[in-house]
Amino acid sequence: MKVVVLGSGIVGVTSAYQLAKAGHEVTVIDRQPGPALETSFANAGQVSFGYCSPWAAPGIPLKALKWLFMEHAPLILRPKLDAAMLSWLLRMLSNCTSERYAINKSRMLRLANYSRIALAELRSETGLTYDEGMQGTVQLFRTQQQLDASTKDVKALAADGVPYEVLDRDGCVRVEPALAHVRDKIVGGLLTPKDETGDCFKFTNALTARAEEIGVRFLFNTTVKRLDVEGNQVRGVVIDHERVAADAVVVAFGSHSPVFLQRYGIKLPVYPVKGYSLTIPITDAARAPKSTVMDETYKIAITRLGDRIRVGGMAEISGYTNDLGQARRRTLEHSVTDLFPGGDVSKASFWSGLRPMTPDGTPVIGPTKIGGLYLNTGHGTLGWTMSTGSARVISDLVSDRKPEIDATELAVARYA
Repeated sequence: MKVVVLGSGIVGVTSAYQLAKAGHEVTVIDRQPGPALETSFANAGQVSFGYCSPWAAPGIPLKALKWLFMEHAPLILRPKLDAAMLSWLLRMLSNCTSERYAINKSRMLRLANYSRIALAELRSETGLTYDEGMQGTVQLFRTQQQLDASTKDVKALAADGVPYEVLDRDGCVRVEPALAHVRDKIVGGLLTPKDETGDCFKFTNALTARAEEIGVRFLFNTTVKRLDVEGNQVRGVVIDHERVAADAVVVAFGSHSPVFLQRYGIKLPVYPVKGYSLTIPITDAARAPKSTVMDETYKIAITRLGDRIRVGGMAEISGYTNDLGQARRRTLEHSVTDLFPGGDVSKASFWSGLRPMTPDGTPVIGPTKIGGLYLNTGHGTLGWTMSTGSARVISDLVSDRKPEIDATELAVARYA
């Protein structure tokens, strides 16, 4: 079939690659001059197959109230007269129960584990390099209360067969020796040893080149004006000065997916949640992390990417704004210098991106009510983690094959 993929972030490019491997004629369209120039550009660098949890969790509403008065808050809410924001927040609150958390986390872990397998196979078949690392994630707890609260995550990991290790202070230092300098500031951690790290921008660009080699066409600097829909069946995509014929279209526009789809009567509960990052050159390897350390207090990931440290996190709900607030930079700097002192943050590059979040944390992957129109979006903070598995799922669905994992609960129908 002729398949058009809308969006060339990590989700769009992995989808295009898998669709081309399945034998389809694939075209990718993006308004940017190249791949991975928006949310995939400078994310936290985690490939978090085990550290994989919905933001909607028991206790989050109370924590959110406390965070409103914190200088270095992990969640920032800038309310506005926006029906989509209000609806999304209410749906998210409805998922902050123990029952919903367990269901949503299990879905996410299942897709993440499938992605772990898919990424390993893709890496083996392509030989791509992207500052990758395979040394796991340490979720770092500064208080006993945080360590005690991790039992719900441990239960979920155990239930889904995901390897983990609960660490005491010495265990944290054993896994991440640079923490020896600040051992008095931590009480323990949770290690998910199968987690990986890598530069999402490098990976997406390398995979784009490989996709072109197997026939994928990329149209950059190109605006999608509308879908060509005839008799409730997609027939193509209208771009700047032409029409691109298609038997199927996959929407991977990230946070912009719901805005694009609303004219077709598709209500997609995805809302932009802004994240921030710093990229810092390593000046003292002995004081840098070996892999990823997740600072649970501030929800900030500190990741080793070759000769750089990527510090990423926070969730700012402020609509489609992409300004660089200096207060957010100070929070990133505080976390990394508190745990890994000695780095020169004055040399860091500062970035922000809009993550496409669903209220329950689970992405939306599958068909829509319009024939031939599919979605692969809503991955939130885990687009890099879930991309390769999501790509296989959408490729199977477009190809009219049964996916290797149950994809029914990933469909947009769960919000009906």
